[in-house]
Amino acid sequence: MQILHIWLFLMSTSLIFCKKFKEENKPEWAKKDIRDYSDADLERLLDQWEEDEEPLEDDELPEHLKPQPQIDLSKLNMEDPESVLSATKKGRTLMTFVSVSGSPSREETEQLTKLWQTSLWNNHIQAERYLVDDNRAIFLFKDGSQSWVAKEYLIEQEMCDSVTIEGKVYPGKFSSTKDEL
Repeated sequence: MQILHIWLFLMSTSLIFCKKFKEENKPEWAKKDIRDYSDADLERLLDQWEEDEEPLEDDELPEHLKPQPQIDLSKLNMEDPESVLSATKKGRTLMTFVSVSGSPSREETEQLTKLWQTSLWNNHIQAERYLVDDNRAIFLFKDGSQSWVAKEYLIEQEMCDSVTIEGKVYPGKFSSTKDEL
């Protein structure tokens, strides 16, 4: 019971010391009824709310605000475009499209791509998997540089028709359409 009294006392004293503007000191947008706020008013309110907060750490920022990792171009083999692409995608999200050969049902594609995803996870390559068609899936890599390592594994699989990364199609080792690509 004493804890409840202490908590109530603290809450009531904190309300006393809250910063509150008098009606005449408020900006025009703040005098409106909250139901009449425009998107710009809500944005100003959010900015006002966040102005005293500490900035987020780099690893807590959304991906589009994170600083780009520094690439040492002297260590890259410019003769190998895949290694250059892999280095530029380090730390960035990248989608890879994987096509399953034959005419599998959606359930068969689900089971097969789940097996491939598990194998990648067992090799410390983290990928989320989303089916987009009966014979096609997206593997989403939080670290895009892992996409090329995963591609090497995937194209070796018997039921893999092709892997597409950054618009480039890599045929599977056992693909019947290999010569057409």
